[in-house]
Amino acid sequence: MDTEAGKLYIVATPIGNLSDMSPRAVETLRSVDLIAAEDTRNTIHLLTHFDIRTPMESYHEFNKYDKADDLVNRMLSGKNVAIVTDAGTPCISDPGEVLVAKCAEAGITVTGIPGPSAVINALTLSGLSTRRFTFEGFLPAKKQKKERAAALERLKEETVTIIVYEAPHHLTETLKDLSEALGAGRRVALCREMTKIHEEVIRTTLSEAVETVPRGEYVLVIEGKDEKEAAAEKKAEFSELSIEEHMQRYLEKGVEKKEAMKLVAADRGVTKRDIYKYLAEKE
Repeated sequence: MDTEAGKLYIVATPIGNLSDMSPRAVETLRSVDLIAAEDTRNTIHLLTHFDIRTPMESYHEFNKYDKADDLVNRMLSGKNVAIVTDAGTPCISDPGEVLVAKCAEAGITVTGIPGPSAVINALTLSGLSTRRFTFEGFLPAKKQKKERAAALERLKEETVTIIVYEAPHHLTETLKDLSEALGAGRRVALCREMTKIHEEVIRTTLSEAVETVPRGEYVLVIEGKDEKEAAAEKKAEFSELSIEEHMQRYLEKGVEKKEAMKLVAADRGVTKRDIYKYLAEKE
């Protein structure tokens, strides 16, 4: 008789305040066969606090591929595994995403035990728009000049709220880069020590934020580019192109002709019929 496969449980843990640990998370960590932890030295404190005695193994950035294969094989043999990160919800800017992908490929059931998330907590505290947002995680390192410049250029044009992680020893240089790329006047909320006694949210502008004294890990929540300003800039940019050149941009990207006409019309603030008529007259 074939052994029934086990499951992977994605378990969210507190980002600071242990009282935020849910009863279901505790129950799950007690009941699984194994806990895969980003750093066992950190997680042991959590397990000790809640008297959880489940065996624990390291699963981190430097062993995520080989270890994921090992964990998948154990789940296929019937073992249940829980994955935890140092704090918050695993798999977000975290090696856990590799394990989940491999479980999906192997047909292993994956379920989540929701709970604390630094991304969402910071967004709700920021005072900025929560309707739409993009999560960047950590920006490419300073030494990765091309990748970092490309990321900043992309963020410059975002019209949604932007969320970025940063460590204290890189905070000042990251804020300087963001201020230069996105504009000194952009509003930003610097969130640190969330859910802890010394929780702090500094709501200011990027230029003023550069003077912040780095203390602890930060989540930066940054105002997106004004939509009207972005639309005006886009319209001005495309007005310098002929309609044929504008169409060619999309066609070179593999966009179908009808869809390209629709996109060109939207960019230029006219109807698709106007574009069709213009192109038909040119043929």
